[in-house]
Order: sequence, then C-alpha cells, then structure tokens
Amino acid sequence: MATCTLNRNTAEEKLVWYAMVLTYPCFAIGALYVSGSVIGWMIFGVAMLRWYIKGIDNSAYLPSIVWLWIGGGLVLLLALFVAHANWDLGLGKTIKSTIGWAKGWALLPLFLFLGAMVNIKREIIIRAACIIAIHSLFFGVITIAAYIVKLPADLFVSPLKVVGGPGPDFFTVSLYGLNPETGMGRWRFFAPWAPAAGFMACMLFIFCSLEKNTRYRNWGIAGCVVMCLLSQSRAGWAIFIMLIPMLMFLGKMKSPLMLIVIGVITCLFLLAAEAIYDWIYTLYSDIKAARPDSTRVRSALANIAVQRWETEAPIWGHGIVERGPKIVEFMPIGTHHSWYGLLFVKGIVGLLALAIPLLFTALYLLLTSYHSPMSPSAFCMVMVLVCYSFFENLEILAYLYWPALLWIGMALNPKKSGARYAN
Repeated sequence: MATCTLNRNTAEEKLVWYAMVLTYPCFAIGALYVSGSVIGWMIFGVAMLRWYIKGIDNSAYLPSIVWLWIGGGLVLLLALFVAHANWDLGLGKTIKSTIGWAKGWALLPLFLFLGAMVNIKREIIIRAACIIAIHSLFFGVITIAAYIVKLPADLFVSPLKVVGGPGPDFFTVSLYGLNPETGMGRWRFFAPWAPAAGFMACMLFIFCSLEKNTRYRNWGIAGCVVMCLLSQSRAGWAIFIMLIPMLMFLGKMKSPLMLIVIGVITCLFLLAAEAIYDWIYTLYSDIKAARPDSTRVRSALANIAVQRWETEAPIWGHGIVERGPKIVEFMPIGTHHSWYGLLFVKGIVGLLALAIPLLFTALYLLLTSYHSPMSPSAFCMVMVLVCYSFFENLEILAYLYWPALLWIGMALNPKKSGARYAN
C-alpha cells in the first residue's frame, strides 16, 4: 500500500510526498524533527528558484489572511528580540531562540504561504496522509506485541540531537511508552509524546476522510482510530469524536433540509441547555479525574505562567521558557498550553500575533464552507489547532502537522479551493 499511482510532476510535489510517506523511516532513525523542520524551507527555496526561472504559476495567489499570518510571524520574532533585550539574555541565547523561531512559529506562515502559492495537487497530500495512518496501524499492532512480551520501550536516542531541539523526546526512538500514573502502555507513535499522537490522529483522520479510494480511506481511518485509542489522549478522544459530525455536516448546510435540521437542533439545545451543561460539566470532571496528577501539573503551570506574566513582563514576555519549581515536577514554565506559553514568553503582543490571524482564518473558512469544497476540511483542521492550543504548544509540533498547514493555505486561495469569493 505504500505505492501510489498519482503523478508527482514537480520537485515541490516530490518533496511533499516523500517527506510524508517517509515519516516512519525518518522516525526510526530519530530524524523526523530535523526533516519536518527543514522541509518547508526546502520547498520554499525550490519554489523561489522556479519562480525566478519560469515565473509564478497562474494559480498562485497570496490571500490577505496569509499576509496577516506573515505579519504575525514577524511580530513574534520582534517580541523575541525585544524580550531578550529587556532581560539581557545575551547574543548567544538570542541567536538560539531565533533559530528556534525559524523551526517553530515561522513554520505556520511559511506553510500557509506555500499552500497558497505553490502548485501541489491535493490528492498527493491526501494519499500520503493515508499512508502515514496505515503505517501507524501496522506500527500499533506490532508494538502491542512488543509491549506484551516486555521488549524495551525506548530503543535509542538519535545522535541528531546535537542539531538542537526542544528536548530529547524529539530524538528518542521508542516502540511504546508507559503511563507514569498507571504503569500501563501508552503509545506516542512518531510523535514526541502520547498526547501529540492523539493530535496527529485527528489531523490524519480529516485527510483520510477525503480519500476517494475506498481501500486507502478505510485502512487509513482504521489507523487513525488505533492511534487515537493507544495514545490515551483525553483531548484526542474528545476532538476525534467531535470531528465525525463536523466532517459529515459541514459544507452541506447550504441544503434547505440541513438548515431546518440545524434550526430544530438549536431549539432543542436551548430548551435543554441546563441539562446539557450539567452533563458536559460532569463529563469534563470525570476526564480530569482520569489523570489527576497531569491535571494538577498543567493547572499549576498555567497559574505560574499567568502570575509571572502579569507581574513581570505583560507586554513583551520573558523571551524564553524557564524551568519550573518542584510543584510542577520542574517542567518548563510556558509549556503545555499555547496561550499561557505565549503570554509568558512573548507577552500580550505574542498572544495577539497568533490569536488575530487564527480568528480570521477560522471565520473565513467557516463562511466559505457553503461554496468551497476545501473550506470544510480546512475549517476542521483549524478547529483541531484551536482545541489543541489549550493542551499543547503549537509551534513545537509544527514539524508534524505541516501538511495541515499546507492544506489550510490552499483553502485560503480561492483559485485553488474553488471558492467563489476571494478574501
């Protein structure tokens, strides 16, 4: 199933294809963080050379929202420089943080730009995502057997860690992990930690649902389900379930019957609002209680980040993450939450630099879901990003979910998405 008859005519399409289908081989040698961080810049370099020689393709169009993302990325870089200067962090840390920005926050506007401007067939991304999910299915089955016979969980740490990264987890090759609270197996697949695997299961599920080949679609969705289940991510389970009705109904709301159904459901929801609220609150409490230590640490990290942001660096932030106290198991302050992380590291300026373009992107894709075949799926991806921004640092995982950013960039370009109106 690792073969595909789709034609990959350009160097950009080949780079996207092989970067995706070789996800597990790259993971097997601990090179996935490196490949995911540089692939966007490689595609950008090839595209610039092509445009210089042959000119820009007719389908290329840079939407105003992508310009907004580019501006936000540059503001985040400015916040980095100002915070480092305010806290006298030195030239060495400034250079290191700038490289981190290029491997993190800069990837969001970069891939959105590439999706809007570079001619890449949608089918290539969809099929490659299905192959990743199928590989995950096989990986899950094989490593369950490894867990049963008690093979070592972690195999080795790649020497590529010398290039630098957020931590050793990004270069550790492992078959499975262990839940520190229960001692049971918990799978991270090709992600740095298990909740990130749940995140990727949701993104791959959206792509697999778009596949026209029944065999690839069914096997791919099966792989996504296995990833989500074995990751044991509470957020992953909830978001995965939420995606099912969204993918079924979003984009079909232009049907009069669908509008009537939505109207009836809205009325019923308002009538039963109190009962629904009580049920959701009880469910939320049960989910938090499932891993009380994790919930406690996340809550403490959030409180420390907000308190120190308000009292020490409300505008530009602290510039870097800092090691936390014993109460948070020495985890870095500014992690496990994109918004608290932005407040602590880059201040209110950094938070707005992400929030504003993210809000406009979500609104545009929702409004164009009525007449654009790409907007519904892209909107679902944005919703996954929004939901997971409350559990993960989006910039750290951009090297994994970059195909989704490419897709969103395509959807923002009406010449590619089929939307009737440009933004």
